[in-house]
Amino acid sequence: MTDDDVVRVVVVDDDPLVRAGLRLVLGGDQRLVVTGEAGDGREAVTVIERERPDVALMDIRMPVLDGLAAARRLRERGSRARVVVLTTFDTDELVLTALREGAAGFLLKDTPPDELVRAVHRVAHGEPMLSPSVTTQLISAVTERGVGRAPARAKLERLTEREREVAVAVATGLSNAEIAAELYMGLATVKTHVGNLFTKLEVTNRVQIARLVHEAGLS
Repeated sequence: MTDDDVVRVVVVDDDPLVRAGLRLVLGGDQRLVVTGEAGDGREAVTVIERERPDVALMDIRMPVLDGLAAARRLRERGSRARVVVLTTFDTDELVLTALREGAAGFLLKDTPPDELVRAVHRVAHGEPMLSPSVTTQLISAVTERGVGRAPARAKLERLTEREREVAVAVATGLSNAEIAAELYMGLATVKTHVGNLFTKLEVTNRVQIARLVHEAGLS
């Protein structure tokens, strides 16, 4: 996908007002088009399989089928839509499940419109979206369930010095492009380091990297 491509989005939320608001915000960007919407997880699976969007903005708690079950079903069926979880953080356990399911992004429902638009573009181009506020709250939610300081440090000792620098940058919520600028690296090099982090730390998303950095006392 290039920057000139139009990003196709499906909006999933059981509140019609929330869906209308998201459609309005996304419609303000000519490079985004909302191709469908759904009010529950079961309907979402049908709409997403029909529309084949690049990104699905998915509420967690919905009737009939919740957002996490819908995301899991889509993955099992081979959907290539990247799911961005929408949350109010009133249900931490579901958010933690979303982490384990490898959601492509996490956004608060009160995310400013311009940040939401940027997040959709980033996710559509293959980069997980973790806003700093979401990262901070997720880390707080998982701290008591975490692996502990000594085990976290042991995992981070597997990294090279440069990989640790990238891990700390990821923990602050920076995108790959922002890390490249911050650490004076090429973007391809950053992507390689992030891939190494996933492998060496045995994680599946950037929030899990942030959690380990936090528990090791490096953030």
